[in-house]
Amino acid sequence: MTTGAAAPPERGRMTGLSHDADGEPVPLAQERARPRRRLEDPFIGWTATLSITLVSLFLRLWKLGTPHAFEFDETYYAKDAWSLWHFGYARDYIDNDGGVANKHILNGQSTHLWKPDASMVVHPEVGKWLIGLGEKLFGFSPLGWRVVPAVIGTLLILVMIRFVRRLTGSTLLGCIAGLILSFDGLEFVLSRLALLDIFVAFFLLCAVHCLVLDRDWYRARLAALVPGQVEDDGWGPVKALLFRPWLLVSGICWGLACGSKWEAIYPLAAFGVLVVAWCAGARKSFGVTFAGPKSLLADGVPAFVHLVLVGLIVYLATWTGWLMHSSQYVEYLSDTQYTHYVSGGSDCGKNITFDNSKHWPTAGQPVRHGLPGLVQGLESLWYYHRDVYVFHTQFLTGCTHTYASQPRGWLLLNRPVGVDAETGIKPGTGGCDAPQGSDCLRQVILLGTPAVWWAGVLALIASLFWWIGARDWRFGIAVVGAASTWLPWFLYDGRPIFSFYSIITLPFLVLALTLVIGKLLGPSTAPTPRRTVGVVAAGSYVVLVMLNFAWFWPIYTDALLTHAEWLQRIWFSRWI
Repeated sequence: MTTGAAAPPERGRMTGLSHDADGEPVPLAQERARPRRRLEDPFIGWTATLSITLVSLFLRLWKLGTPHAFEFDETYYAKDAWSLWHFGYARDYIDNDGGVANKHILNGQSTHLWKPDASMVVHPEVGKWLIGLGEKLFGFSPLGWRVVPAVIGTLLILVMIRFVRRLTGSTLLGCIAGLILSFDGLEFVLSRLALLDIFVAFFLLCAVHCLVLDRDWYRARLAALVPGQVEDDGWGPVKALLFRPWLLVSGICWGLACGSKWEAIYPLAAFGVLVVAWCAGARKSFGVTFAGPKSLLADGVPAFVHLVLVGLIVYLATWTGWLMHSSQYVEYLSDTQYTHYVSGGSDCGKNITFDNSKHWPTAGQPVRHGLPGLVQGLESLWYYHRDVYVFHTQFLTGCTHTYASQPRGWLLLNRPVGVDAETGIKPGTGGCDAPQGSDCLRQVILLGTPAVWWAGVLALIASLFWWIGARDWRFGIAVVGAASTWLPWFLYDGRPIFSFYSIITLPFLVLALTLVIGKLLGPSTAPTPRRTVGVVAAGSYVVLVMLNFAWFWPIYTDALLTHAEWLQRIWFSRWI
């Protein structure tokens, strides 16, 4: 049983014929005779996976209901979630700046807060439906709206372990990846908040994991063909690979990811291209000539159907509640309240104006039923999406926010986001043991574990060289994943955006780190001085990550700190 470094990439690198361990070409007959890559003992694999998952779940559920407050944008999503489960659509509420409504909700008085008007929501609804499930089970309280994000954040760690184990064949490396992700501060805090980003990260990683499973499935199907079939038809199989089950599941996951936030569209496009490249490489390794152009048609079309069309159907299905109540939005979005909202109720976007009688053609039409009603609802949904797109791309341009930051510094933790703070706690009050003349405070901050992110950037750079230089396709997943989840934010750096959006990049940083650790460990076939050094270095790094996480624990969990203790954890002025 192997317990160490990653196994070499099976059958074919990124493109080209298959090679053996010494780099020599493998004849096609031997290629077909190769067994599929073996993973380690499943019992050990699942025992280790579930052990790390349960520890992670315990940490994320610990005092989950504190602070007893709306933290950051919980004030929007928690209310929308409750409204979806009770009315079928997001309703507006009294005093929608949150002041009065929040106090009533936290005091357990929420039944009289809701207006009949629809609320102008600017993000899709999957994450809010899931947040509402927790509220349905545990009440309309901080515990209720945070419990499902905590479960999803824990499941993200489980998927990460299985994903890396699938890529490397190593339970040890899978567990290392799970531990690194579990002890990252950004993932930890977002798992304890009713925000949407943890859902995007979860469904996105599930989607990519399914793509890797599809890659294995695809190559296994090629290897199972009767000898001569691939070479004789000149294309390789087409009909036999039209339906690809793991690609279908991936499409469902992409639809749910986009149904949580639109930012998942960019990695969907990037990985769609990568899937076709994988297929072209597989066909070429089995003797297909001009594999790239042929795969673009033979595999690109099925990939588009499985990923994009299936994802679109799933995405539209997530708006079922909206479609069933589209008349509420038609009435609301044709009144002066909406016009004021988008035409500059604040200094932001006040140059944006809408003539809703023209911009929203369904406004004022009688509500239809049956199939015409569905068509009317879809038309309304289209215009609604257009308005939301304008909101994100134009209305917020020029706005400012205390915690907004430029994406160029996100991976280096340039500007964390404070989501809750209680300051000025006097000595002798509430357990504060600060000296006289000082005070205590509590804070929750969205800050990644520096040992993870800073090392992750270096690992990502190394991954680029291993992908291009060594043509190791696994490093390509880390590079493409990180690039497609981070670089698109540069298109929107003229509006307030926040460093915690990079949570969808984090799994790919962790993947890069783990693959580099696998290279450092080397083959596990026999003990060598190199492997001993690698084991010590890898183990030391994981311990460093855990200690770094423990140091920041108080500002992740709203713990009481003296002002001096707090400053010891705020390493840079930009972190304040």
